Amino acid sequence: MQFNSFIFILCFLPLSLIGYFELNNLGKKKLAQAFLLIMSLWFYGYFNVSYLLIICGSITANYLLSKAMVSDGRSDSTKKAILNIGIVFNVALIFYFKYYDFFISNVNAAFKTDFVLRHITLPLGISFFTFQQISFIVDSYKGETKDYSFMEYALFVAYFPQLVAGPIVLHSELIPQFRDKGKKSLDFDNLSKGIMLFSRGLAKKVLIADTFGTAVTWGFNNAQVFTGDEALSIYEIVIVMLSYTFQIYFDFSGYSDMATGLGSMFNFHIPMNFNSPYKALSVADFWKRWHMTLTRFLTQYIYIPLGGNRKGAARTYINIMIVFLVSGIWHGANWTFILWGVIHGLGQCINRMARGINQKILEAAGRMGTFFVAAIKCIQWAVTFAFVNVAWLLFRADSVGQWLSILKRFSVPYYEIRTELLDCFRIPKLRYLFELLGAGNPDSVVLYFSLYSVLGMAFVLCLCFKNNYERQYRKNALSLLFTLGILLISVLSLSRISTFLYFNF
Repeated sequence: MQFNSFIFILCFLPLSLIGYFELNNLGKKKLAQAFLLIMSLWFYGYFNVSYLLIICGSITANYLLSKAMVSDGRSDSTKKAILNIGIVFNVALIFYFKYYDFFISNVNAAFKTDFVLRHITLPLGISFFTFQQISFIVDSYKGETKDYSFMEYALFVAYFPQLVAGPIVLHSELIPQFRDKGKKSLDFDNLSKGIMLFSRGLAKKVLIADTFGTAVTWGFNNAQVFTGDEALSIYEIVIVMLSYTFQIYFDFSGYSDMATGLGSMFNFHIPMNFNSPYKALSVADFWKRWHMTLTRFLTQYIYIPLGGNRKGAARTYINIMIVFLVSGIWHGANWTFILWGVIHGLGQCINRMARGINQKILEAAGRMGTFFVAAIKCIQWAVTFAFVNVAWLLFRADSVGQWLSILKRFSVPYYEIRTELLDCFRIPKLRYLFELLGAGNPDSVVLYFSLYSVLGMAFVLCLCFKNNYERQYRKNALSLLFTLGILLISVLSLSRISTFLYFNF
């Protein structure tokens, strides 16, 4: 089920809220928890019931393994053996469903074999709930999860707002909230804040991300079709590249806002996962802001156990590269994702090497005045943003070869922008305004005006506004009208259901 669908907004969500809080009001606390779990499983299995076998089997196996580790009398060696079994089980599960065909196809290509591909359907959210459960069994090994019931654990994994696209939540952040008696009754402050967040997230997805998505689809489809002199021009590549940069930003930011808003409606706080990443002044800063809970998981459960930065500079850089290689592999079964992870790892290493130089440059600029400090920061932002854009182009490409062929087009002095691409940004009814103003070619003016307006608006929203986690939500008439307005416009725009991009990872 999708957040941006009629059945979710008009049926599933109202039923979930009413059922959960009514059962709590009747004193049926355990039944309310079970109801929320059942609704979450319905949400997950809506498109494919067979998914339920996978997630329920994974939940049961991981819970039994965690309980086996915390049983009294277990020796350290036995607990470590159980932990290793748990990690292997989870990695094997995600490998089979996500990477089996990729692995076999590469074996066939390398050794001229003909092993049969299974064309396995990727279960929604398996990357997220598997990492979440790995963090749980590691914490069980540390003795931090002794008294959780199966119901609490299952709801922790399956809770629908964060189930299929994050954030990757820790047990200590969510299960204690399930037990908090103060969160069992409907709180109108939390409900109103949740509706505000959900509405803004829905608008980001439906009104902004999907608009850019149309241009991205056109660009990458035509990157395959057009060759030679008809290939994408420099301007078209820049437009398509920026479009994907903004599409994935508003898509993921919108989902994060909606997940947080849904959590708030149920009185649960879901951790921040997105903090204005395009304001970043370095690659390291970007990863502190983008998919923050994934960065936290990779840091706590891979980077630190590998030794972090405690074993010398060379080992630190190796550990960084391992972490980003894992990040790339986690995102998808394609060499594009692996290379994307490697590129970001190299960017992180270079950023770490240059920290001292950057600091000296900023100190020197500071002695010259605030203008020079601002200029240096602008340069840092521009370099970081350009790096992220080129890397996103690889992330979206169908193959490494396609990415390289697109980049090569930057050296070809061809600047045309096709009308089909411009039409992806058309603002309806604007043509009549330019006709009244006496524009010579109103349709052409509308297309270019729409393009620059939409791109400019995206830059302004990313760089000049606080993100929705930082905003103070005032419960007044203006906020009510704005929320109702964007919610109504977004719902009326649900002519087609578009999948959130991170559902594919």
